[in-house]
Amino acid sequence: MPRPADPNAKDALIAAARKEFARRGVRGARIEDITAACGLSKGAFYLHYKSKEALFGELVHAFLHEMSCAGQRRQDDMAAFLAENGPISRRDVEDRNARYRKLLDLDTAEDLRVLEHMWSFRDVVGVLLRGSQGTRFEGAIWEITDGEIDRVQETFQRFQGDHACRDDIPSEVFGAMIVGTYVLLAMRMSRMKEKPDLHAWARSLHTLVREGSAPVESSKPKKSVRSGT
Repeated sequence: MPRPADPNAKDALIAAARKEFARRGVRGARIEDITAACGLSKGAFYLHYKSKEALFGELVHAFLHEMSCAGQRRQDDMAAFLAENGPISRRDVEDRNARYRKLLDLDTAEDLRVLEHMWSFRDVVGVLLRGSQGTRFEGAIWEITDGEIDRVQETFQRFQGDHACRDDIPSEVFGAMIVGTYVLLAMRMSRMKEKPDLHAWARSLHTLVREGSAPVESSKPKKSVRSGT
């Protein structure tokens, strides 16, 4: 009768594997080094995973699932905000009024969740960015970014349609800029030892995004009003 797998052993294998993947990449990591790092046998590894690629694939799937949930939650929250408050105008941004602050708080909260998730999986993202070459995961990070660019682009186009942001910026450029910023932040996180103030990061990012993309006032000269004739 086969010996049942120990769930505690699985947690230990995952922790050790994440360190090995971060240190050596997917191709360079060895199962014997993973098991030695947590005091288990190779047999114990194969009770849980068919291969090191299967283990890494599970980590990638968990990361993608949380990213997908975060994206859907953001879309739902934004739709609810617009239904209740209407689109944000240039005046809202200039006045920093309650409607603008409410949107900024919403976006900050959503991005904080994403940044927290990125911090939890910073080693996995780091491997996807620079340690998965020559494996089936090599293009995974770019599939993620392409999907995120499409999502940001769609949202930006909706705001442009409502005249709630600049209409002289191509949505594709805006989407690539935003997503590219987060990719670079993810790379930076993967090299950090101490956790940064992610709330401050999220707040600063969305202040820059909202105020930098606010609709510009019309450049048409105003008609002069003559007094008396």
